[in-house]
Amino acid sequence: MTEFDQYRGTEFRTPEVIREVQQRLLAAHLRKAAGSSPYYRRLFREQDIDSSAVTLESLHRLPLTGKADFAAQNDDFLAVPMSRIVDIVLSSGTTGSPVKMLYTEDDLKRLAYNEEISLAGCGITQDDIGLLTCTMDRCFIAGLAYYSGLRALGAAVIRNGLSSPASHLEIIERLAPTVIVGVPSFLVRLGSYLSANGRDPKKSGVRKLVCIGEPLRDRELKLLRMGEHLAEIWGAEIFSTYASSETITTFCECPEQQGGHLHPELAVVEIVDDEGAPVPEGEVGEVVVTPLAVEGMPLVRFQTGDVSFLMGGTCACGRNSPRLGPILGRKQQMIKFRGTTLYPGAIYAVLDGIPGVGDYFVTVTSDYDLSDVVKVSVVLQGGSATREQIEDRLQARLRVRPQVDIVDEHRVRERIAPEGARKINRFFDQRRKGV
Repeated sequence: MTEFDQYRGTEFRTPEVIREVQQRLLAAHLRKAAGSSPYYRRLFREQDIDSSAVTLESLHRLPLTGKADFAAQNDDFLAVPMSRIVDIVLSSGTTGSPVKMLYTEDDLKRLAYNEEISLAGCGITQDDIGLLTCTMDRCFIAGLAYYSGLRALGAAVIRNGLSSPASHLEIIERLAPTVIVGVPSFLVRLGSYLSANGRDPKKSGVRKLVCIGEPLRDRELKLLRMGEHLAEIWGAEIFSTYASSETITTFCECPEQQGGHLHPELAVVEIVDDEGAPVPEGEVGEVVVTPLAVEGMPLVRFQTGDVSFLMGGTCACGRNSPRLGPILGRKQQMIKFRGTTLYPGAIYAVLDGIPGVGDYFVTVTSDYDLSDVVKVSVVLQGGSATREQIEDRLQARLRVRPQVDIVDEHRVRERIAPEGARKINRFFDQRRKGV
């Protein structure tokens, strides 16, 4: 039993109870930050913030904590003696140099609880066998998180990590996992490898895929082509998750697949505009998370840099807490093209719906008129689409007409998935900083 067990099932309670729980935990979290974190103690003093007076409704008045703040003053976020730290993680460095995340024993228990209830929400039980295709080494947190969650559920875990498709095929044949956790693009590759070697993924016994690190759905919650490929290849239920090492909190789909569920005892989530002000439900903005009940490095209004939206109301699964929509892009990837603002994911969604378009990538450069220049490089399959048809479709959906180049498949594969890459990258930002 952990301290979190008293809150188990909070998301199924009434909105009034959920708010009461969040307010109580937020007050305790802010006391911790104000009293024990050098960074927040200094910030609250300088800005004359009375943390005891902050409510859920007034939380948005507190300053945001950016990734740059966290990196530049990393040590000042530690709120416990170093002797209490039991695990050290480095961020993946997606937006810059890796920074330290320091976890206490209770933080790891919180991590396990978070993943346990998230995976249970997918219908995973103690009768399942989970195959992890994500690493538990190299100072990453993802593998440890999913391992801890599966173990807390009582499920068996196979830690095969970032191994070759051949290695995973052997594991699947010998140990018969029922659940696989991994990056969607790799799971497509793995399923294709099974098929190429005479094994039907649909008959492998794998019934659920828990997908991490890459989006599966669009703004309307429909599967992107990557998700469609997974469903076609594996014939399994597909669940999308979203998390970050800084917030130690996961937002995972349930079988209704209508957004990632917020566990209200673990975080307060806001969607904010460019000025840091909350936007109405359903409106797109940056995801800001205040993770609750964190000991080692408590954060307040942490800017994830990711763009999404919140959905309210009761989910068909019975939960009453808000749900986080699919990640539509990163804030720093926002494109300003001929008077229109868009994210790479919007371009991907159009390309995924055009018959004859294979792999692709998007390159963005700067112009002197404060407009970005967008070039889309695509592979054609079967000759069923032309450059002009692709540009016409992009213009119809996006209201702007990016340049389309037809390129060979080898060039695209080398660009989007170089040897040793953990996941596919389809966006290349070559803009001059400050333009």
